Amino acid sequence: MSIVLELLGMNKIEENLINAINKALKTRFDFEASEGMVMVEIPKDKTNGDYSTNIAMRLTKVLSKRPQDIVNELKEELLKENKDIEAVEIAGPGFINFRMKKASLTSTIKTIIDAGDNFGQTDTNKGTKVCVEYVSVNPTGDIHPGHARGAAIGDSLTRMMKKTGYDVTREYYINDAGNQIDNLGRSIYVRYHELFGIEKPFPEDGYHAKDIIDLANYIKNEVGDKYVNVEYADCAQYFKETGTKLELDKLKADLELYGVEFDVWTSEKTLYARNLVLSALDKLKESGLLFENEGATWLRTTEYGDDKDRVLVKSDGSYTYFTPDISYHLDKFNRGHERLIDILGADHHGYIARLKAAVKALGKNPDNLDVIIVQMVRLLKDGEEFKLSKRSGKAIALRDIIEEAGVDATRYFFVSKAANSQMDFDIDVATKKSNDNPVYYAQYAHARMCSILKNDIAYEVKDVYPLIENDKEAQLLKQLNEFPNVIEECVEYQEPHRMCNYIQKLASLFHSFYNECKVIDRDNMELTKERLALVKASEIVLKNALYLIGVSAPEQM
Repeated sequence: MSIVLELLGMNKIEENLINAINKALKTRFDFEASEGMVMVEIPKDKTNGDYSTNIAMRLTKVLSKRPQDIVNELKEELLKENKDIEAVEIAGPGFINFRMKKASLTSTIKTIIDAGDNFGQTDTNKGTKVCVEYVSVNPTGDIHPGHARGAAIGDSLTRMMKKTGYDVTREYYINDAGNQIDNLGRSIYVRYHELFGIEKPFPEDGYHAKDIIDLANYIKNEVGDKYVNVEYADCAQYFKETGTKLELDKLKADLELYGVEFDVWTSEKTLYARNLVLSALDKLKESGLLFENEGATWLRTTEYGDDKDRVLVKSDGSYTYFTPDISYHLDKFNRGHERLIDILGADHHGYIARLKAAVKALGKNPDNLDVIIVQMVRLLKDGEEFKLSKRSGKAIALRDIIEEAGVDATRYFFVSKAANSQMDFDIDVATKKSNDNPVYYAQYAHARMCSILKNDIAYEVKDVYPLIENDKEAQLLKQLNEFPNVIEECVEYQEPHRMCNYIQKLASLFHSFYNECKVIDRDNMELTKERLALVKASEIVLKNALYLIGVSAPEQM
């Protein structure tokens, strides 16, 4: 994690601990720790206290002292600097373990309840403009599992980025120019004529899916036999534009159903209309990195680490796919975005080096372009790979997956694994109403919280909760307090799957707390009110966490 995020994304308890350690180091050893050098974490083994730091081991050489001696000298100072520390202990080769006073842990309850939906919001990246491009499926067919996974990851990441202050533009790039659109138009044209009993040669790279026939039927209903005796060259524009629009409308409808929204839809055709492709080529000429070979124009991307140079303008004068893509990225920078993030499919891995090379050749910093590669998905059902839709008889598309598993499970499962790892999506697990299904497990925890809160006793909001002292309560409180940190980590490492890990642990700790601690005890109303406040704080955080991955938080199940 970066130094800046280490400090700004810190929850209050950890921030105060770090400040106390820094002050103690200065007082006892006249040592100024660099920013981010001192880190604290929750020990995996709860017998090691509430929080832990390895700073004593890191300073052994610098201070020429044994870790144990460093801890002994710091101990008194730490207790003086931070009144929330109950005890300071040495563990293992020199870890400093902290046991916190219960009041310091319970103070987070009021913080969460007061903040509500805004809990976890930070200004770490306030004002930084970033453009995140994802999905960008060609408007020639359906959204398939790999695209759907990228959509869930992109949407979740942008939600989290906004939570840390980023000025995020969610963008979809429409490949509505080039051969694939001509093939779409020709395919519809042929199917349109077939509806009138007229055979036409099907394009070699045409589209055979049933939806092409549906598009042809739509056109027939709209214009009748208007184009029956018209050569394709004379009506190509109509078939291409109509087909693209209808396919894009279908993609937008599926994404809306999926809960994925975009701020900007950028058409490749507009890049040509605005003269941006030629402008980008002119800028590349200025860099001196363009050269001619065998009648084609090349970009010397090897200068910046690509494995070979790339053709931009073919010998017949047409552009390669790479050329408009370069102008598109230049346009994103020129629109004022300081950072660009592209979320691309597994087949684009070799594209990263040449894209970064082009960005550098354009005079931009390639470090401000991040590319996330989303690996393939294998769908499983009844223990076997699930490839064909019962509804359409063709390859599984997003709408088929949603019909099988629902939006929540689809979103959750696609976000739950790191983007760079291949994944199996087991439809049977995703539809189980049991603890084996992580979505059900998390949503059931939220429904249970809501059910508890629907009683005739109101929770109390106060600075500290002196009656909350059970170990299960302490573990739950620390997990709640970690929420801002987890958001920061998801954003910094561009790994929204970490939020799913957080959600599972939070749900587990809540269920554990509920099973051990009697929340509603009418013989002890003060404790009941305090525990209800803890339940309310838990409900707020779990709902916020589920929202960040696009999953609903039901109040009853």
